[in-house]
Amino acid sequence: MVDRHGSADNGIRVSERIQANLPQMSTAMVKIAELLLADATAPLGMSITELADRAGTSPSTVTRFCRLLGYPGYVQFRVSVAADTGRDDNDEERRSEIGRSLDPADSPDEVMRTLLNAHQRSLKATAVLVDLSLCAQVARDIATCAHVDIYGTGGSGAMASEMQQRLYRIGVNAHAWGDVHAGLASASMQNENSVAIGISNSGRTKETIEMLSLAQSAGARTVAITNRQTSPLGQLAGRCLVAAVPELYLHPADLSAKHSQLFVLDVLYLLVAQQDYAATVNRLKASGRAVAGRRHHDPVDRDQEVMFG
Repeated sequence: MVDRHGSADNGIRVSERIQANLPQMSTAMVKIAELLLADATAPLGMSITELADRAGTSPSTVTRFCRLLGYPGYVQFRVSVAADTGRDDNDEERRSEIGRSLDPADSPDEVMRTLLNAHQRSLKATAVLVDLSLCAQVARDIATCAHVDIYGTGGSGAMASEMQQRLYRIGVNAHAWGDVHAGLASASMQNENSVAIGISNSGRTKETIEMLSLAQSAGARTVAITNRQTSPLGQLAGRCLVAAVPELYLHPADLSAKHSQLFVLDVLYLLVAQQDYAATVNRLKASGRAVAGRRHHDPVDRDQEVMFG
C-alpha cells in the first residue's frame, strides 16, 4: 500500500499507524482508535456504518479517520486490517511484545526486547508520519539561509547540539541554544533570511516555545520538531515535522523519543547535504583532516574515515 505521502507501507501495521496518529486525532476519532486497538479485527465483520455506530460516531468520521492513517477510504483500510491479521497469525512472538510495558520482574533479555520494540515502533511511526516534501522544503531553506538557530532544552537540547555540529561541518551557519536567556537574545536578532528550529517531544516546553516565538516575530522561518502537531509548539511554527512516539513505555523522557527526533534531524541533514553534494564532501574532508592528528588511526580507508569519522 502507499501512504498519504506517497511512500511505501514498509510493513507498518494498522495498529502502529493508529498509535502513531493518536496525538493528531479529534475526540471522535480517538473513540474509533480505542475500539480498534482493543479489537483489531472489528472492521472485517462490519460495514462503515456499523463500525461508526459501535464507536459512537459517524461514518464520515470513520472516513476521515482512515484518511488520517493514509488510506483513501474504508475499503482500503479493511484490506490492510485483513493483511495484518494474516501476518499476525504467523508472528506470535511479535504479537506478545506489542504494547508491552516493562515490569520489575523482567529478565535482562525481556527488558532489551521490550525496549527494542519500543524504539523500532517509534522509528516506524515517524517514517509513516514525516512529510518528506516538507522536509525537502525545510532542507532547501536551511541550505540557502544566512543563519540557523536551533532551540531545545534537556534531552532535546542534546539533539539541537548534535544537529548544530553536523550542519556547521558542512558549511551551514548554525547555532544551538539550550539556555533560554542566550536563546532569546539570538532569536531577537533573526530575520527573514534565518531559519529557527524548535525541538520538543511534548511540544509544551515553555522555554523552547518562547525562543521560537521570538524568532518568528523577528521574521525567521520557523520549524517545530515534536510528537504532536496540535501542541503549542506545533501550532506556533510555520512548519511542523512529527517525531512520533506511539506509546510511553517508561516515562516521558524515554530514549525512543530521542531516536525519533534524531531520525527526523538525520533526514533533514542528509537533504541539506544533497543541495550541493560536492561542496558537502569537500567540507567534510577538510574538517576531518583538521582533526585527524588528534586520533589514533587504524589501518582503514582514510577517505572513509574523513567522511564518517
